[in-house]
Order: sequence, then C-alpha cells, then structure tokens
Amino acid sequence: MGRTPGNAPRSTVVALVGADRERLLAGLDDLPALLALSLRETDPAVAAHLLSGARTPYVVHDADPLEHVAAAWVELYDERSTLGVLEAEVEDVLGRFAAGEAVMPDYYVVAGPQDLPGTWKHWWLGALAHRAPERVLPVEPTLPALRAQLKSLPASRSWPEPADWLPRLPFDVPDRVGLHDPPGA
Repeated sequence: MGRTPGNAPRSTVVALVGADRERLLAGLDDLPALLALSLRETDPAVAAHLLSGARTPYVVHDADPLEHVAAAWVELYDERSTLGVLEAEVEDVLGRFAAGEAVMPDYYVVAGPQDLPGTWKHWWLGALAHRAPERVLPVEPTLPALRAQLKSLPASRSWPEPADWLPRLPFDVPDRVGLHDPPGA
C-alpha cells in the first residue's frame, strides 16, 4: 500500500481534501491523540518522512499523494488532457510508493463533496471510493462535522495495493465506475 516496514507510519493517517481544508485542519489542534499537519506544499518525500515519524495515534494532513493522478484523471474525462498524462502520473506515484517517498493515507475525508465540480465528485466518490468504500468519507465542511467523523472512523478492509488498481484508472469512467465490477477490482 505504498508502505514498507521501514517507512510505515505508526499512526492512522487521514488525508483531508476538498473544501476549506486549511481552515478545518487548523481547527483540529486541540484534539487529544491527533496531530494536524499542513503538508500541502511539502515535497512528497519530506511529507512521507514526517508521517512516518509521527508518534500520535492519528495524523490528519492536507497532502494527497494521488493529487496529480486525480488531476490527470479529471482532465482526461473533461477532455483537457493529452494522451499518456494519466499513465505517466500513475507510473510516477507508484515509483514514489515503492521508494517510500509517498504514503497512501488510511482514510480520505472529503470536505464538501457536494460543492465539487462533477468530474471531481466522480473521482472522490467513484473512482477512488470504489477501491475501498469505507476509506473515502464525505463530510460537511464544518469543524463539528469533521471532528465527529474523525472520532468515528469506520473499521474496514484496507486499500488494495495501488499497483493493482492505479494502472486501470483510464478505464474508470465517471458515472459508470463500479457498476459492473465488484469493489476492489
């Protein structure tokens, strides 16, 4: 899952994405057993190192290791991409996972998915959530809603190995992903 024994975070890692993530992340400073980190502009290898060194039970951060893959997928289906960009981004992130320079979060919390443009909704709640439905959690973009979600993260199966599903993303068509495949396929 992008983690090797030497770089595996000890914490449950939550990536906060979507609306108002800076404001929401800043409002988590007072929760016990949780470290809130703003890593959005941090080099992925440095972010992976910081996540691996965390000593709290939970770490919430705003750096998505799949950010470029997601953007390439959205651009592909919004017809704004050139051939091969998504495949190149997938290859890059898989290399980062293999080298320990990126960490797949245990959960994605998507703040305000109802306000995202259509194809982005399909990325978060379709293409990505299809792989591990209980690991992508929509939440209202308010601090009370986020805090409640973090206090009740569902137990579920882990993410499948990214190398098993990321290369198939070009075939995950918005509005159709998951209709004919079992979850995790």
